[in-house]
Amino acid sequence: MTTMEFFGCTLIAFGPPFAMFCLLIAKDPIRIIIMISAAFFWLMSLLLSSILWTVVVPLKDYLSFGVTFSILFQELFRYIFYRVLRKAEPGLSKVSEVGTPSGSTSTNNRTQLAFVSGLGFGIMSGAFSVTNILADSIGPGTVGIYGDSQYFFLCSSFTTLAFILLHTLWGVIFSKACDNRNYVLIAYVLATHFIVSAITFMNQNQWYLISIPLIYTVTALTTVLAFHCAGGSIGSLKRAFSRQ
Repeated sequence: MTTMEFFGCTLIAFGPPFAMFCLLIAKDPIRIIIMISAAFFWLMSLLLSSILWTVVVPLKDYLSFGVTFSILFQELFRYIFYRVLRKAEPGLSKVSEVGTPSGSTSTNNRTQLAFVSGLGFGIMSGAFSVTNILADSIGPGTVGIYGDSQYFFLCSSFTTLAFILLHTLWGVIFSKACDNRNYVLIAYVLATHFIVSAITFMNQNQWYLISIPLIYTVTALTTVLAFHCAGGSIGSLKRAFSRQ
């Protein structure tokens, strides 16, 4: 039973991101490299957060302190990686043109690269968030006996999936905001990152019926905004469905 729960929760958390990777990234080596590089930059933000948490001893016991600076470092490294991508853009264009038929254009435009880098951030964030939880889910089956919620693993998986999707969407919005110097969109990314992280504090009291819907409401709103930032519209959706 615990093995079934392990695989079920793993597929909930990483099934959709894995599908996005297979469909949109796996066939392009440039995108794979960018995704891995983005994951490395997220790891660097985690390293700085860990160093700060270790050095500032008086605030170690305050979870909000660690979360606040973790978010700030993540968004800082998102911006640094954005700048790295912009510097590497000419080289990426030349590399992607190798083997491409003459007259065709590269598919690695800025929005797609922002999507790939955001997914790299999200997958690495999700891996560090839920790996230990999934390891515990495989046994022994003791969750719920000592007053814990029997839905802990399931809700943790849904929360992890939301954060992976949000990082992907934040990557698209943040890139568009930096290109256009739209500080409102940058503030939106930072604010929603803080808000969603704060919502997860409800899980300490097992308020999953409140936290999960709120997180996915923010995810839905961010999806609409990211779709708009990527150049989507109602008309483009109608045209896409009409081709089906």
